[in-house]
Amino acid sequence: MIAAAALAALSGALQVLTFPRFSIYYLAALSIAPLLLALARADALGGPSRKRRFLLGWLAGTIFWGGSCYWIYGVMHDYSGVPAVGAAAIFAAFSVVKGLHLGVFGLLAGPLLRRSWATPAIAALWVAIEGTHQYLAFTWLHLGNAAAAMTVLAPLAPYTGVYGLSFALAMMNVALALVLLRRPRKQLAWLAPLALLPLLPALPEDEVGSHEVRLVQPAVHPDELLSGNWTSQRAGEHYREMLRMSTADPTTPELLVWPEYSVPLYYFDSEPQRMLVELVARKVNAPFLFNSVTFREEDGEKRPLNSAILIAPDGELLAYYSKMHLVPFGEFVPWPFSLFINKITMQAGNFLPGDKVVVAEANGHKIGAYICYENVFARGVRQFVAQGAEVLVNISNDSWYGRTAARYQHLLIARMRAIENQRWILRATSDGITTVINRAGQITTPLPSFEPGVLNSKFDYSDEMTWFALYGEWFWYLCLATTPALLWFSRKS
Repeated sequence: MIAAAALAALSGALQVLTFPRFSIYYLAALSIAPLLLALARADALGGPSRKRRFLLGWLAGTIFWGGSCYWIYGVMHDYSGVPAVGAAAIFAAFSVVKGLHLGVFGLLAGPLLRRSWATPAIAALWVAIEGTHQYLAFTWLHLGNAAAAMTVLAPLAPYTGVYGLSFALAMMNVALALVLLRRPRKQLAWLAPLALLPLLPALPEDEVGSHEVRLVQPAVHPDELLSGNWTSQRAGEHYREMLRMSTADPTTPELLVWPEYSVPLYYFDSEPQRMLVELVARKVNAPFLFNSVTFREEDGEKRPLNSAILIAPDGELLAYYSKMHLVPFGEFVPWPFSLFINKITMQAGNFLPGDKVVVAEANGHKIGAYICYENVFARGVRQFVAQGAEVLVNISNDSWYGRTAARYQHLLIARMRAIENQRWILRATSDGITTVINRAGQITTPLPSFEPGVLNSKFDYSDEMTWFALYGEWFWYLCLATTPALLWFSRKS
Protein backbone atom coordinates (compact mmCIF):
# COMPACT_ATOMS: atom_id res chain seq x y z
CA MET A 1 0.00 0.00 0.00
CA ILE A 2 2.97 2.31 0.56
CA ALA A 3 3.96 2.00 -3.10
CA ALA A 4 0.38 2.75 -4.15
CA ALA A 5 0.28 5.82 -1.90
CA ALA A 6 3.57 7.02 -3.38
CA LEU A 7 2.13 6.70 -6.89
CA ALA A 8 -1.00 8.62 -5.88
CA ALA A 9 1.12 11.37 -4.33
CA LEU A 10 3.22 11.49 -7.51
CA SER A 11 0.04 11.92 -9.54
CA GLY A 12 -1.06 14.88 -7.44
CA ALA A 13 2.40 16.46 -7.69
CA LEU A 14 2.52 16.02 -11.47
CA GLN A 15 -0.85 17.75 -11.78
CA VAL A 16 0.54 20.69 -9.79
CA LEU A 17 3.57 20.87 -12.10
CA THR A 18 1.29 20.87 -15.14
CA PHE A 19 -0.09 24.33 -14.43
CA PRO A 20 1.39 27.77 -13.69
CA ARG A 21 3.71 28.69 -12.26
CA PHE A 22 5.56 25.57 -13.45
CA SER A 23 3.52 25.35 -16.68
CA ILE A 24 4.88 21.98 -17.86
CA TYR A 25 1.75 21.49 -19.92
CA TYR A 26 2.65 18.18 -21.54
CA LEU A 27 2.45 16.56 -18.10
CA ALA A 28 -1.34 16.75 -18.49
CA ALA A 29 -1.06 13.71 -20.76
CA LEU A 30 0.57 11.56 -18.08
CA SER A 31 -0.17 13.10 -14.66
CA ILE A 32 -3.20 10.88 -13.94
CA ALA A 33 -1.47 7.66 -15.00
CA PRO A 34 0.38 7.13 -11.67
CA LEU A 35 -2.94 7.32 -9.84
CA LEU A 36 -4.40 4.68 -12.14
CA LEU A 37 -1.39 2.46 -11.45
CA ALA A 38 -1.97 3.01 -7.74
CA LEU A 39 -5.60 1.92 -8.12
CA ALA A 40 -4.49 -1.24 -9.92
CA ARG A 41 -2.07 -2.00 -7.06
CA ALA A 42 -4.84 -1.44 -4.51
CA ASP A 43 -7.06 -3.96 -6.28
CA ALA A 44 -4.18 -6.44 -6.56
CA LEU A 45 -3.81 -6.54 -2.77
CA GLY A 46 -7.01 -8.58 -2.57
CA GLY A 47 -10.03 -8.18 -0.34
CA PRO A 48 -12.33 -5.15 -0.40
CA SER A 49 -10.49 -2.36 -2.19
CA ARG A 50 -13.08 0.41 -2.36
CA LYS A 51 -11.77 2.22 0.70
CA ARG A 52 -8.18 1.95 -0.52
CA ARG A 53 -9.11 3.33 -3.94
CA PHE A 54 -11.01 6.23 -2.40
CA LEU A 55 -8.14 7.14 -0.09
CA LEU A 56 -5.60 7.01 -2.91
CA GLY A 57 -7.69 9.33 -5.06
CA TRP A 58 -8.29 11.61 -2.08
CA LEU A 59 -4.54 11.81 -1.43
CA ALA A 60 -3.82 12.76 -5.05
CA GLY A 61 -6.62 15.33 -5.05
CA THR A 62 -5.56 16.92 -1.78
CA ILE A 63 -1.99 17.33 -3.04
CA PHE A 64 -3.21 18.81 -6.33
CA TRP A 65 -5.55 21.36 -4.80
CA GLY A 66 -3.16 22.25 -2.01
CA GLY A 67 -0.21 22.59 -4.35
CA SER A 68 -1.96 24.58 -7.06
CA CYS A 69 -4.07 26.84 -4.82
CA TYR A 70 -1.47 27.46 -2.10
CA TRP A 71 -2.17 31.18 -2.48
CA ILE A 72 -5.45 30.78 -0.57
CA TYR A 73 -3.50 30.79 2.69
CA GLY A 74 -2.05 34.24 2.00
CA VAL A 75 -5.40 35.68 0.99
CA MET A 76 -7.11 34.43 4.14
CA HIS A 77 -4.28 35.54 6.43
CA ASP A 78 -3.53 38.92 4.86
CA TYR A 79 -6.99 40.17 3.91
CA SER A 80 -9.67 38.24 5.83
CA GLY A 81 -8.46 38.97 9.35
CA VAL A 82 -7.64 35.33 10.06
CA PRO A 83 -4.57 34.53 12.24
CA ALA A 84 -1.83 32.40 10.70
CA VAL A 85 -2.96 29.21 12.46
CA GLY A 86 -6.56 29.74 11.43
CA ALA A 87 -5.59 30.54 7.84
CA ALA A 88 -3.50 27.38 7.69
CA ALA A 89 -6.42 25.35 9.04
CA ILE A 90 -8.82 26.85 6.48
CA PHE A 91 -6.36 26.18 3.66
CA ALA A 92 -5.85 22.59 4.81
CA ALA A 93 -9.62 22.06 5.04
CA PHE A 94 -10.07 23.53 1.56
CA SER A 95 -7.47 21.17 0.09
CA VAL A 96 -8.93 18.12 1.83
CA VAL A 97 -12.53 18.92 0.82
CA LYS A 98 -11.67 19.68 -2.81
CA GLY A 99 -9.59 16.50 -2.88
CA LEU A 100 -12.76 14.49 -2.28
CA HIS A 101 -13.57 14.81 -5.98
CA LEU A 102 -10.53 12.74 -6.88
CA GLY A 103 -11.41 10.40 -4.03
CA VAL A 104 -14.68 9.64 -5.79
CA PHE A 105 -12.79 9.27 -9.06
CA GLY A 106 -10.44 6.73 -7.48
CA LEU A 107 -13.34 4.82 -5.96
CA LEU A 108 -15.16 4.49 -9.28
CA ALA A 109 -12.25 4.25 -11.72
CA GLY A 110 -10.83 1.04 -10.25
CA PRO A 111 -13.48 -1.34 -11.64
CA LEU A 112 -13.46 0.46 -15.00
CA LEU A 113 -9.71 -0.03 -15.28
CA ARG A 114 -10.24 -3.78 -15.58
CA ARG A 115 -12.47 -3.47 -18.65
CA SER A 116 -11.39 -3.58 -22.28
CA TRP A 117 -13.14 -0.25 -22.79
CA ALA A 118 -11.36 1.41 -19.87
CA THR A 119 -9.85 4.20 -21.99
CA PRO A 120 -13.05 6.06 -22.94
CA ALA A 121 -14.91 5.02 -19.78
CA ILE A 122 -12.37 6.42 -17.33
CA ALA A 123 -11.98 9.56 -19.45
CA ALA A 124 -15.76 10.08 -19.32
CA LEU A 125 -15.71 9.55 -15.55
CA TRP A 126 -12.92 12.12 -15.19
CA VAL A 127 -14.86 14.73 -17.16
CA ALA A 128 -18.13 13.99 -15.36
CA ILE A 129 -16.50 14.60 -11.97
CA GLU A 130 -14.42 17.55 -13.16
CA GLY A 131 -17.51 19.43 -14.26
CA THR A 132 -19.16 19.17 -10.85
CA HIS A 133 -16.66 21.61 -9.30
CA GLN A 134 -18.52 24.57 -10.83
CA TYR A 135 -21.64 23.68 -8.86
CA LEU A 136 -19.89 22.95 -5.57
CA ALA A 137 -18.67 26.30 -4.21
CA PHE A 138 -15.35 26.68 -6.05
CA THR A 139 -13.89 25.74 -9.41
CA TRP A 140 -10.50 26.53 -10.87
CA LEU A 141 -8.13 24.52 -13.08
CA HIS A 142 -9.45 21.78 -15.38
CA LEU A 143 -7.10 19.28 -16.97
CA GLY A 144 -8.07 20.58 -20.41
CA ASN A 145 -6.84 24.10 -19.59
CA ALA A 146 -3.32 22.78 -20.13
CA ALA A 147 -4.18 22.26 -23.81
CA ALA A 148 -4.66 25.99 -24.47
CA ALA A 149 -1.09 26.02 -25.79
CA MET A 150 -1.29 22.67 -27.61
CA THR A 151 -1.62 23.20 -31.36
CA VAL A 152 -3.16 19.78 -32.02
CA LEU A 153 -5.65 19.62 -29.13
CA ALA A 154 -6.76 23.25 -28.78
CA PRO A 155 -8.86 23.30 -32.02
CA LEU A 156 -11.24 20.85 -30.34
CA ALA A 157 -12.31 23.48 -27.77
CA PRO A 158 -14.70 25.43 -30.06
CA TYR A 159 -16.71 22.22 -30.40
CA THR A 160 -16.62 20.62 -26.96
CA GLY A 161 -15.34 23.35 -24.66
CA VAL A 162 -12.56 22.60 -22.21
CA TYR A 163 -14.17 19.27 -21.33
CA GLY A 164 -13.38 17.69 -24.68
CA LEU A 165 -9.72 18.53 -24.12
CA SER A 166 -9.87 17.04 -20.63
CA PHE A 167 -11.38 13.90 -22.16
CA ALA A 168 -8.62 13.58 -24.77
CA LEU A 169 -5.87 14.10 -22.19
CA ALA A 170 -7.52 11.66 -19.78
CA MET A 171 -7.63 9.02 -22.54
CA MET A 172 -3.89 9.47 -23.07
CA ASN A 173 -3.34 8.93 -19.36
CA VAL A 174 -5.41 5.76 -19.31
CA ALA A 175 -3.60 4.43 -22.38
CA LEU A 176 -0.24 5.05 -20.72
CA ALA A 177 -1.38 3.23 -17.59
CA LEU A 178 -2.62 0.28 -19.66
CA VAL A 179 0.73 0.03 -21.43
CA LEU A 180 2.57 0.02 -18.10
CA LEU A 181 0.14 -2.60 -16.81
CA ARG A 182 0.90 -4.69 -19.91
CA ARG A 183 -2.69 -4.91 -21.02
CA PRO A 184 -3.49 -6.20 -24.54
CA ARG A 185 -2.54 -3.69 -27.20
CA LYS A 186 -5.98 -3.88 -28.75
CA GLN A 187 -7.29 -1.91 -25.75
CA LEU A 188 -5.33 1.06 -27.10
CA ALA A 189 -7.50 1.14 -30.24
CA TRP A 190 -9.80 3.57 -28.43
CA LEU A 191 -7.14 6.23 -29.04
CA ALA A 192 -7.73 6.04 -32.80
CA PRO A 193 -10.20 8.99 -32.91
CA LEU A 194 -7.46 11.26 -31.56
CA ALA A 195 -5.62 10.73 -34.85
CA LEU A 196 -8.38 12.77 -36.50
CA LEU A 197 -7.67 15.89 -34.43
CA PRO A 198 -5.18 17.33 -36.97
CA LEU A 199 -8.06 17.39 -39.47
CA LEU A 200 -9.95 19.99 -37.42
CA PRO A 201 -9.84 23.57 -38.76
CA ALA A 202 -6.75 25.29 -37.39
CA LEU A 203 -7.13 28.15 -34.95
CA PRO A 204 -6.38 31.64 -36.34
CA GLU A 205 -2.88 31.86 -34.86
CA ASP A 206 -0.90 35.11 -35.10
CA GLU A 207 -4.16 36.93 -35.87
CA VAL A 208 -3.76 40.72 -35.73
CA GLY A 209 -6.76 42.92 -35.04
CA SER A 210 -7.83 46.12 -36.78
CA HIS A 211 -9.64 47.87 -33.90
CA GLU A 212 -7.93 49.53 -30.94
CA VAL A 213 -8.63 49.22 -27.22
CA ARG A 214 -7.01 51.09 -24.35
CA LEU A 215 -6.62 49.12 -21.11
CA VAL A 216 -5.55 51.00 -17.97
CA GLN A 217 -3.73 49.18 -15.15
CA PRO A 218 -3.70 51.32 -11.95
CA ALA A 219 -1.57 48.99 -9.79
CA VAL A 220 -3.13 50.09 -6.50
CA HIS A 221 -2.40 47.28 -4.07
CA PRO A 222 -4.91 46.47 -1.30
CA ASP A 223 -2.13 46.93 1.26
CA GLU A 224 -2.11 50.65 0.47
CA LEU A 225 -5.80 50.95 1.28
CA LEU A 226 -5.43 48.90 4.47
CA SER A 227 -2.45 50.92 5.68
CA GLY A 228 -4.59 53.87 6.75
CA ASN A 229 -2.79 56.21 4.36
CA TRP A 230 -5.59 56.17 1.81
CA THR A 231 -7.18 59.53 2.58
CA SER A 232 -9.71 61.43 0.50
CA GLN A 233 -6.83 63.58 -0.69
CA ARG A 234 -4.90 60.50 -1.81
CA ALA A 235 -8.02 59.18 -3.57
CA GLY A 236 -8.37 62.47 -5.45
CA GLU A 237 -4.74 62.29 -6.54
CA HIS A 238 -5.29 58.72 -7.70
CA TYR A 239 -8.29 59.58 -9.85
CA ARG A 240 -6.43 62.50 -11.42
CA GLU A 241 -3.62 60.08 -12.26
CA MET A 242 -6.12 57.64 -13.80
CA LEU A 243 -7.48 60.51 -15.91
CA ARG A 244 -3.94 61.40 -17.00
CA MET A 245 -3.11 57.79 -17.89
CA SER A 246 -6.34 57.42 -19.86
CA THR A 247 -5.79 60.58 -21.91
CA ALA A 248 -1.98 60.71 -22.29
CA ASP A 249 -2.16 59.12 -25.75
CA PRO A 250 -3.83 61.63 -28.11
CA THR A 251 -5.24 58.89 -30.37
CA THR A 252 -8.85 57.78 -29.97
CA PRO A 253 -9.45 54.09 -29.21
CA GLU A 254 -12.71 52.31 -29.94
CA LEU A 255 -13.00 51.37 -26.28
CA LEU A 256 -11.44 52.48 -22.99
CA VAL A 257 -11.41 49.99 -20.10
CA TRP A 258 -10.61 50.40 -16.42
CA PRO A 259 -10.33 47.16 -14.40
CA GLU A 260 -12.01 45.84 -11.31
CA TYR A 261 -9.79 47.02 -8.48
CA SER A 262 -9.61 47.92 -4.83
CA VAL A 263 -10.65 51.57 -5.15
CA PRO A 264 -14.41 51.35 -5.64
CA LEU A 265 -16.44 53.77 -7.73
CA TYR A 266 -20.08 54.49 -6.91
CA TYR A 267 -21.44 55.58 -10.27
CA PHE A 268 -25.11 55.76 -9.31
CA ASP A 269 -24.57 57.02 -5.75
CA SER A 270 -21.77 59.59 -6.01
CA GLU A 271 -22.28 62.66 -8.17
CA PRO A 272 -18.56 63.63 -8.13
CA GLN A 273 -17.53 60.14 -9.24
CA ARG A 274 -20.17 60.06 -11.96
CA MET A 275 -18.90 63.41 -13.21
CA LEU A 276 -15.35 62.03 -13.15
CA VAL A 277 -16.06 59.03 -15.38
CA GLU A 278 -18.15 61.17 -17.73
CA LEU A 279 -15.19 63.56 -18.00
CA VAL A 280 -12.87 60.65 -18.80
CA ALA A 281 -15.21 59.40 -21.55
CA ARG A 282 -15.49 62.87 -23.11
CA LYS A 283 -11.74 63.53 -23.03
CA VAL A 284 -10.88 60.16 -24.58
CA ASN A 285 -13.91 60.44 -26.90
CA ALA A 286 -14.59 56.73 -26.66
CA PRO A 287 -17.03 54.35 -24.98
CA PHE A 288 -15.76 53.76 -21.45
CA LEU A 289 -16.13 50.52 -19.48
CA PHE A 290 -15.37 50.58 -15.76
CA ASN A 291 -16.14 48.81 -12.49
CA SER A 292 -18.57 50.23 -9.94
CA VAL A 293 -20.35 49.21 -6.77
CA THR A 294 -24.09 49.47 -7.31
CA PHE A 295 -26.93 48.77 -4.89
CA ARG A 296 -30.26 46.98 -4.78
CA GLU A 297 -32.95 46.94 -2.15
CA GLU A 298 -33.60 43.49 -0.69
CA ASP A 299 -35.73 42.84 2.37
CA GLY A 300 -35.61 46.52 3.23
CA GLU A 301 -31.82 46.55 3.17
CA LYS A 302 -29.53 48.26 0.66
CA ARG A 303 -27.21 45.52 -0.64
CA PRO A 304 -24.13 46.00 -2.89
CA LEU A 305 -23.50 44.46 -6.29
CA ASN A 306 -20.24 44.28 -8.23
CA SER A 307 -21.00 45.83 -11.61
CA ALA A 308 -19.42 46.67 -14.96
CA ILE A 309 -20.77 49.90 -16.46
CA LEU A 310 -20.46 51.12 -20.05
CA ILE A 311 -20.99 54.77 -20.93
CA ALA A 312 -20.90 56.52 -24.30
CA PRO A 313 -18.27 59.13 -25.30
CA ASP A 314 -20.72 61.85 -24.23
CA GLY A 315 -21.19 60.23 -20.81
CA GLU A 316 -24.60 58.68 -21.49
CA LEU A 317 -25.22 55.36 -19.73
CA LEU A 318 -25.32 52.55 -22.29
CA ALA A 319 -25.59 49.43 -20.12
CA TYR A 320 -24.46 47.82 -16.91
CA TYR A 321 -24.03 44.23 -15.81
CA SER A 322 -23.76 42.89 -12.25
CA LYS A 323 -21.51 39.95 -11.43
CA MET A 324 -23.48 36.71 -11.16
CA HIS A 325 -20.79 34.34 -9.84
CA LEU A 326 -19.44 35.77 -6.59
CA VAL A 327 -16.19 34.71 -4.95
CA PRO A 328 -16.74 32.71 -1.73
CA PHE A 329 -15.01 34.53 1.16
CA GLY A 330 -14.15 37.31 -1.31
CA GLU A 331 -17.51 39.00 -1.92
CA PHE A 332 -19.58 37.04 0.56
CA VAL A 333 -18.88 34.79 3.52
CA PRO A 334 -21.26 31.85 3.97
CA TRP A 335 -22.61 31.14 7.45
CA PRO A 336 -21.21 30.03 9.90
CA PHE A 337 -17.81 31.25 8.66
CA SER A 338 -19.14 34.81 8.74
CA LEU A 339 -19.01 34.62 12.55
CA PHE A 340 -15.20 34.72 12.56
CA ILE A 341 -13.98 35.51 9.01
CA ASN A 342 -14.14 38.82 7.18
CA LYS A 343 -14.68 38.87 3.44
CA ILE A 344 -11.80 40.15 1.35
CA THR A 345 -13.50 43.10 -0.35
CA MET A 346 -13.79 46.28 1.65
CA GLN A 347 -17.38 47.19 0.79
CA ALA A 348 -19.62 46.73 3.84
CA GLY A 349 -22.06 43.85 3.65
CA ASN A 350 -22.21 40.68 1.60
CA PHE A 351 -22.59 41.29 -2.11
CA LEU A 352 -25.66 40.16 -4.00
CA PRO A 353 -25.25 38.27 -7.29
CA GLY A 354 -26.58 39.79 -10.48
CA ASP A 355 -29.58 38.10 -12.04
CA LYS A 356 -29.07 38.36 -15.81
CA VAL A 357 -26.51 38.46 -18.60
CA VAL A 358 -26.24 41.86 -20.28
CA VAL A 359 -24.69 42.45 -23.70
CA ALA A 360 -23.97 46.12 -24.36
CA GLU A 361 -23.72 47.88 -27.72
CA ALA A 362 -21.22 50.55 -28.73
CA ASN A 363 -19.89 51.68 -32.11
CA GLY A 364 -22.36 49.34 -33.78
CA HIS A 365 -20.86 46.27 -32.11
CA LYS A 366 -21.94 44.11 -29.18
CA ILE A 367 -19.72 43.79 -26.11
CA GLY A 368 -19.91 41.18 -23.36
CA ALA A 369 -18.18 42.28 -20.14
CA TYR A 370 -17.79 39.93 -17.20
CA ILE A 371 -15.95 40.31 -13.92
CA CYS A 372 -12.89 38.55 -12.49
CA TYR A 373 -13.71 35.07 -11.11
CA GLU A 374 -16.54 34.63 -13.63
CA ASN A 375 -13.76 33.85 -16.08
CA VAL A 376 -13.53 30.29 -14.72
CA PHE A 377 -17.17 29.46 -15.58
CA ALA A 378 -17.22 28.30 -19.20
CA ARG A 379 -21.01 28.08 -19.15
CA GLY A 380 -21.31 31.67 -17.93
CA VAL A 381 -18.91 33.26 -20.41
CA ARG A 382 -20.51 31.52 -23.37
CA GLN A 383 -23.88 33.06 -22.48
CA PHE A 384 -22.54 36.47 -23.49
CA VAL A 385 -21.54 35.08 -26.88
CA ALA A 386 -24.83 33.21 -27.26
CA GLN A 387 -26.59 36.55 -26.76
CA GLY A 388 -24.57 38.20 -29.50
CA ALA A 389 -21.33 39.51 -27.97
CA GLU A 390 -18.74 40.09 -30.71
CA VAL A 391 -15.89 40.72 -28.26
CA LEU A 392 -15.44 39.81 -24.59
CA VAL A 393 -14.03 42.05 -21.87
CA ASN A 394 -12.75 40.58 -18.61
CA ILE A 395 -12.14 43.16 -15.88
CA SER A 396 -10.31 41.59 -12.96
CA ASN A 397 -8.59 42.28 -9.66
CA ASP A 398 -5.90 39.68 -9.00
CA SER A 399 -3.92 41.94 -6.67
CA TRP A 400 -5.15 39.98 -3.63
CA TYR A 401 -2.94 37.07 -4.67
CA GLY A 402 0.33 38.99 -4.68
CA ARG A 403 3.27 37.42 -6.49
CA THR A 404 1.81 33.92 -6.50
CA ALA A 405 0.83 31.67 -9.40
CA ALA A 406 -2.86 32.64 -9.14
CA ARG A 407 -2.74 35.44 -11.73
CA TYR A 408 -0.95 33.17 -14.24
CA GLN A 409 -3.46 30.39 -13.65
CA HIS A 410 -6.29 32.88 -14.15
CA LEU A 411 -4.78 34.04 -17.44
CA LEU A 412 -4.49 30.44 -18.68
CA ILE A 413 -8.19 29.93 -18.00
CA ALA A 414 -9.01 33.15 -19.89
CA ARG A 415 -7.09 31.85 -22.89
CA MET A 416 -9.34 28.78 -22.96
CA ARG A 417 -12.47 30.97 -22.88
CA ALA A 418 -11.18 32.83 -25.96
CA ILE A 419 -10.61 29.58 -27.85
CA GLU A 420 -13.95 28.01 -26.87
CA ASN A 421 -15.98 30.98 -28.05
CA GLN A 422 -13.67 32.20 -30.84
CA ARG A 423 -13.78 35.69 -29.40
CA TRP A 424 -11.03 38.15 -28.62
CA ILE A 425 -10.82 38.85 -24.88
CA LEU A 426 -9.75 42.28 -23.67
CA ARG A 427 -8.37 41.71 -20.19
CA ALA A 428 -7.94 44.74 -17.92
CA THR A 429 -6.58 43.98 -14.45
CA SER A 430 -5.68 45.91 -11.34
CA ASP A 431 -1.97 45.06 -11.33
CA GLY A 432 -1.54 42.24 -13.84
CA ILE A 433 -1.89 40.43 -16.10
CA THR A 434 -3.37 43.06 -18.43
CA THR A 435 -3.35 41.86 -22.03
CA VAL A 436 -5.40 41.10 -25.13
CA ILE A 437 -6.09 37.47 -26.09
CA ASN A 438 -6.84 36.52 -29.68
CA ARG A 439 -9.13 33.74 -30.87
CA ALA A 440 -6.29 31.21 -30.82
CA GLY A 441 -5.68 31.90 -27.13
CA GLN A 442 -2.48 33.82 -27.84
CA ILE A 443 -1.72 36.90 -25.78
CA THR A 444 -0.32 40.24 -26.85
CA THR A 445 2.66 41.68 -25.03
CA PRO A 446 1.21 42.09 -21.52
CA LEU A 447 1.83 45.05 -19.27
CA PRO A 448 4.41 44.43 -16.54
CA SER A 449 2.70 43.27 -13.36
CA PHE A 450 2.67 45.39 -10.19
CA GLU A 451 3.31 48.61 -12.16
CA PRO A 452 0.84 51.24 -13.39
CA GLY A 453 0.56 51.31 -17.15
CA VAL A 454 -1.59 51.66 -20.24
CA LEU A 455 -1.89 49.07 -22.99
CA ASN A 456 -3.02 50.24 -26.42
CA SER A 457 -3.63 47.10 -28.43
CA LYS A 458 -5.47 45.83 -31.48
CA PHE A 459 -8.41 43.43 -31.48
CA ASP A 460 -11.23 42.34 -33.76
CA TYR A 461 -14.93 41.67 -33.53
CA SER A 462 -16.42 38.36 -34.62
CA ASP A 463 -19.97 37.09 -35.02
CA GLU A 464 -18.98 33.48 -35.73
CA MET A 465 -20.86 31.09 -33.46
CA THR A 466 -18.93 28.04 -32.36
CA TRP A 467 -20.62 24.76 -31.52
CA PHE A 468 -19.73 25.40 -27.88
CA ALA A 469 -21.19 28.91 -27.93
CA LEU A 470 -24.43 27.55 -29.37
CA TYR A 471 -24.85 24.40 -27.30
CA GLY A 472 -22.77 25.02 -24.21
CA GLU A 473 -21.48 22.18 -22.07
CA TRP A 474 -23.11 19.43 -24.08
CA PHE A 475 -19.99 17.29 -23.90
CA TRP A 476 -19.91 17.42 -20.12
CA TYR A 477 -23.60 16.50 -19.97
CA LEU A 478 -22.89 13.59 -22.32
CA CYS A 479 -20.14 12.29 -20.03
CA LEU A 480 -22.30 12.89 -16.97
CA ALA A 481 -25.18 10.93 -18.50
CA THR A 482 -23.14 7.98 -19.80
CA THR A 483 -20.89 7.47 -16.77
CA PRO A 484 -23.58 5.85 -14.55
CA ALA A 485 -24.42 3.43 -17.35
CA LEU A 486 -20.75 2.56 -17.81
CA LEU A 487 -20.35 1.97 -14.07
CA TRP A 488 -23.46 -0.22 -13.97
CA PHE A 489 -22.32 -2.23 -16.98
CA SER A 490 -18.87 -2.61 -15.44
CA ARG A 491 -20.35 -4.18 -12.31
CA LYS A 492 -22.68 -6.46 -14.28
CA SER A 493 -19.90 -7.72 -16.52
